[in-house]
Amino acid sequence: MVDVTADVIAIITKKIPGEQKEIKLTDNLQALGLESIDALEMIFDLEEKFGIQIPYNANSAATDFSTVGDVVKAIQKLVDDNPKPADAAP
Repeated sequence: MVDVTADVIAIITKKIPGEQKEIKLTDNLQALGLESIDALEMIFDLEEKFGIQIPYNANSAATDFSTVGDVVKAIQKLVDDNPKPADAAP
């Protein structure tokens, strides 16, 4: 099992506007200033980084991604459920 936490936090950190701060798993994405376009770009970056498809509806008011920890858990589950072939590039 690959731990995705550091990579997910790094991608989220790049999308947060303004001065970079230490991000915790309990931080709320909206409270960090992540706008909807930033969230969409974050989704694309995460999909590319981990070679996964994230079921995400930008038009839905309800989202599974409220906190940084929610994103980490969702990505970890998708990565665990869809392991890359052994000969795939990292």
